[in-house]
Amino acid sequence: MDVEARIARVVASIGAADEAAIAEARALHDQLAKPQGSLGRIEQIGVQLAGIAGRCPPPAIEHAVAIVCAGDHGVLGRGVSPWPQEITAMMVHTFCAGRAAINVLARTVGADVTVLDVGVAGDLVPHAALRNAKVVAGTADLSREPAMTREQAAQAVLAGMATVDELRTTGLDLVIGGDMGIANTTPSACLTAVFTGRSPREVTGRGTGIDDATLELKIDVVETALALHRPDPADPLGVLAQVGGAEHAALCGIYLAAAAARLPIILDGVTANAAALVASAFTPRVRDYLVAGHRSVEPSATIALDALGKPPLLDLELRLGEGTGAMLALPLVRGATDILREMARLSDIAPPAAGDAEEGDAGAHASPSAAKPSA
Repeated sequence: MDVEARIARVVASIGAADEAAIAEARALHDQLAKPQGSLGRIEQIGVQLAGIAGRCPPPAIEHAVAIVCAGDHGVLGRGVSPWPQEITAMMVHTFCAGRAAINVLARTVGADVTVLDVGVAGDLVPHAALRNAKVVAGTADLSREPAMTREQAAQAVLAGMATVDELRTTGLDLVIGGDMGIANTTPSACLTAVFTGRSPREVTGRGTGIDDATLELKIDVVETALALHRPDPADPLGVLAQVGGAEHAALCGIYLAAAAARLPIILDGVTANAAALVASAFTPRVRDYLVAGHRSVEPSATIALDALGKPPLLDLELRLGEGTGAMLALPLVRGATDILREMARLSDIAPPAAGDAEEGDAGAHASPSAAKPSA
């Protein structure tokens, strides 16, 4: 079976959220020991998780993993970022050493991190936390030629899918897609423009904090790329090949495979959201499995979330990537599950009838004076 057929088979296997479980979760929330709707978005996430799992209450989230997809970008040569390409490989080493922001936050909230090399320029030192699925040693300059061949883009999608399948053997029950790639906000802007119809100026942000002159150059690069390739949003794989990155393709594969396995997905920032737009173009059913972890300060991140219909849980002015914003949202998602699993119902807290309390309980709640006989 060729690579595109393998992707199509996974896409076809993605089912919609379970409406019966959603209705059951809503009914259960109305029975819990709280005013109806008083937990707001947490209730909505819990209902979504029940629909994803196909049962209520949904299962506990015990093994969450951030998969940080790494790749380099030929468009960096146009000057869209002041950071050198070598930083990508250096950060992969830092992830593997457990010392990057995503590692620290993962330890804080009780999650794991794995790194997927799909497009880093140059060889990386082998490590237990690093999966090598390199399909290209950095993409081509998308403003002058396609970033990848169609075959390379498809192989990167399959690499993301294979990583999810492998992690599922260890009991994976929630996925976070992270990213690392110097200059990857430029292809992110291109992808967001293609799948939302917004202009290059609207979707292009400052990335690592570029100045005004570099921002104008970056907008021009996005405009040039879109005019050159005229990407067709009805052909998501073709769009990835023309103006995406290897990490965008791998993230897309991660989302598709997780949805096919009925696993919840927490989205991170601009690159993760752009990849989610691509996955949604393969099938809108993937949206049932997406939870927006946070709102990145990059403009295209919000544009993408609006197009996906996913309001963010957090707004902390983050713009790091790596999966950091999604990781910070993980306790909220876990809490939404645990509320349905563990919270008392109103019927459980009815006051005891007179004389029902045991003597030991009564004594424990009585004041010293109450124990004394009256005069």
